[in-house]
This record gives sequence, C-alpha cells and structure tokens, in this order.
Amino acid sequence: MIDIPQFLQHPLQMGLLAGMFTWLCTSIGAGAVFLQKQFTRKSLDIMLGFAAGVMFAASIWSLLLPAMELAEKSSGKAACLIVGSGFILGAACLRGLDYLLPHFHQAAGVADGRPSRLPQNFLLVLAITLHNIPEALAVGVAFGAVAIDPDFQYAEAFILMAGIGIQNFPEGMAVSVPLLREGYSRKKAFFYGQLSGIVEPVAAFTGALLASAALPILPWTLSFAAGAMIFVTVEEVIPESHASGNGDAATTGLILGFVCMMCLDVIFS
Repeated sequence: MIDIPQFLQHPLQMGLLAGMFTWLCTSIGAGAVFLQKQFTRKSLDIMLGFAAGVMFAASIWSLLLPAMELAEKSSGKAACLIVGSGFILGAACLRGLDYLLPHFHQAAGVADGRPSRLPQNFLLVLAITLHNIPEALAVGVAFGAVAIDPDFQYAEAFILMAGIGIQNFPEGMAVSVPLLREGYSRKKAFFYGQLSGIVEPVAAFTGALLASAALPILPWTLSFAAGAMIFVTVEEVIPESHASGNGDAATTGLILGFVCMMCLDVIFS
C-alpha cells in the first residue's frame, strides 16, 4: 500500500501532478541532446518499440481488464458491449485528431493529417504531441478511478504513471535527436523535444476529471483511454520505429517493453 499525503489525495490534484511527471520524463528524454554520445537511429527505434510495448501492456492490464471487471459487476454479459464501444470511441476520436492535426513523421520523411505550411520541425512536435495525449489521458483516468472505485488502488495508478513516464523518454528523444542532426542547436532541439509533452498535464487533468465524475461511466473512460492509446501505438509509434529499416530491432524492443510493463503491474498491484 502506498501512503499518500492527505493534501495529495484528491484525484484531480494527483492527475495534474501525474501529467506534470510524464511531461518531465519527456523533457528528460529530450535532454539526451546534451549528452556527448550520439544515439543511432537503430537505438532510437528500439526505444520507440519499447515505448509501444509499454503502451500495449498498459492498455490491457491497467485499462481494459479493470474496465471489463467494473462493467461485468453492473451489466453482466453486456460488459463486452460497453467496453468495446468505449474502446472504439477512443480509437475513433484519435483517428479524428490524426486526420485533422497536421504532423510529420521524421523517419519516413512524410507529412500526415491535413495539408499545412507550418515548419517541418513544428509538425514533428505535433506528431509526438499526438502520441502524448492518450497516454496522459490514461494516467489521469487511473487516478480519477481511485476516487470512486474501492477496487482501484493508488499503486495501480502509480504503476501506470511510471510505465508511461519510462516510455516518454524515447518520445522526447524522437524529437530532439533528429533536430540536432539537422543542425539545430542543443538548446533549441531540447526546447522542441520538451514542448511535445506540454499537453500532458492538461490531458491527465481532463482524464482524472472525467473518470471521477461518476462510477457508471468509469468503464467507458477506462476503455476510451485504452482505445485511444492502442490507436496511437499502431498508427504512429510502431510505423515510426519500423520506417528506417530496423523492424526486427524495434519488434524486440516492443516485446521487452510489453513484458516490463506486465511484470510491473503484476508485481506491484
């Protein structure tokens, strides 16, 4: 049992702080540009694969399975319809963002979303920002769930926060390191890298607010967050990690990330 100070036991406060923590992890990853050693594209792809594995495992163990258990208590066999609908809705919302938000895939060298004349480096930041929205939303939902469901423990929310924080390191690097290679100064590359995580406190606070609103909608918010995160993983993170020809290495990273997050959830829950 994690002993939480009284003044931090409000889910909205915890959701906001968790989002700030994951933003910090993104910033630390972006700070890799200040190291003397330069990371190869293969190393970055392995780390992106690891991030994808963490996101897959977190979606299943920390979001979908709890959503199914909650829905079964109130709706019995109809639980699959509730969780499935929430999952599809989450994926559909991120598909809408993916379509509307112009962004750039560095490894593939192609733009996505609506046509835009924005600078390429800004579109790259938007691409990683798109990754960060559902991750932070999921963390906030986990802390919001603690407030209204006695079966949800702070330990579970902290595990999810830690997992998302860990996988945010390579996402920060995915912005800053390529920009450094393109001739940006270390300070400017770091600035753009950490900027991609600025949305996380807002998304986490929103997730906590929605999840803590009422117990009946909790299965919906949990499955919604899972659907959004799975969509981003399959649509953005995995293709990015494979685009440079390092598919086997990236897949190995994915498997390791999945097992790592799974073990964290099982050991500390």
